Amino acid sequence: MKFSSSTLLWLAATAAAAPSKTAQQSPRQVGGCASAVTLDASTNVWKKYKLHANNFYRKEIEEFAIPALDATTAAKAKAVSEIGTFVWLDTIKNIEKLEPALAEVPCDEILGVVIYDLPGRDCAAKASNGELKVGELPKYKSEYIDVVAGILKKHPNTAVALVIEPDSLPNLVTNSDVQACKNSASGYRDGVAYALKQLNLPNVVQYIDAGHGGWLGWDANLKPGAEELAKAYKAAGSPKQFRGIATNVAGWNAWDLVPGEFSSKSDAKYNSCQNEKEYVTRFGAALKTAGMPNHAIVDTGRNGVQGLRQEWGNWCNVKGTGFGIRPSSETGLELADAFVWVKPGGESDGTSDSSAVRYDSFCGKADAYQPSPEAGAWHQAFFEDLIANAKPAF
Repeated sequence: MKFSSSTLLWLAATAAAAPSKTAQQSPRQVGGCASAVTLDASTNVWKKYKLHANNFYRKEIEEFAIPALDATTAAKAKAVSEIGTFVWLDTIKNIEKLEPALAEVPCDEILGVVIYDLPGRDCAAKASNGELKVGELPKYKSEYIDVVAGILKKHPNTAVALVIEPDSLPNLVTNSDVQACKNSASGYRDGVAYALKQLNLPNVVQYIDAGHGGWLGWDANLKPGAEELAKAYKAAGSPKQFRGIATNVAGWNAWDLVPGEFSSKSDAKYNSCQNEKEYVTRFGAALKTAGMPNHAIVDTGRNGVQGLRQEWGNWCNVKGTGFGIRPSSETGLELADAFVWVKPGGESDGTSDSSAVRYDSFCGKADAYQPSPEAGAWHQAFFEDLIANAKPAF
């Protein structure tokens, strides 16, 4: 249920606009620092580095959103375009986004990148199914992970934060009865471990996706969830650049809402993680017991409004929501490294067209915005809602 930027929207002008790395400007040298970057993953790197506002998202807003807006809203959209978001590498072709993005990052900023192309991806959903089929793990390794690793090695002077494979391991914990997830399980485990190992580079800090409080936060899921993630970390050789988990990626959960959004539900007694702060705390404790680093980054890109969903698991283009807390290392919780915007607000989660091949019934639910275009396509009306309902407001 995590969705990326459409290949069709990629604008080659990003590369042309990037200044040469040979210009040794410090400390705001575009294209990295004057010397190699070494990130200490035992510390909170977000205290030093600001999440980079990449040109890909900026150009989406400038070319697709702003021309249709009135002057007041356009100014707010411009402000959104200056906020850091992650670049999604959701296909082999979209690896072409990485080098131009790396070339534009100043020395005091960090580029956020989502690694997202496992074979049989998103085994319990349809809208976000990937290009690689179950059994194509060798292709994932050689044509995807190895290529990404090679590009990152060519840019040692730029700081990079990775979110590794959204939804993959959480699906193995809670959807083990789904045949597609059974088929994908070994590939997920092997693929995630391979990604962690190959991308264990000095200028990189890694976070593995851990779903959210309404997913692995159920009391019965905390221990098995932590153990599943810890196995991947250990299978990768306990990489030095691994920091912990990413939560609420492309999600809607509140950071510290009390009482929680679903606290009045009859089954609430079985989920003690009614907000992401509680989830990071409790799941973090389970991860520590399982022997894995347990710090977290939390996606607050679209969680500005709560009380909109009918169920925890409703994930598709939730109508009425708004942009949330801006990226910041000031979280008030030691285990939470930073609030980040992983999902670029305005890109659709999935189509509401029930006749479409990639239609997922979650995108047709009463709390999902309709009509909505295919996953990754620009969703202008939804973007305007995100601005109008933003908390804090623009």
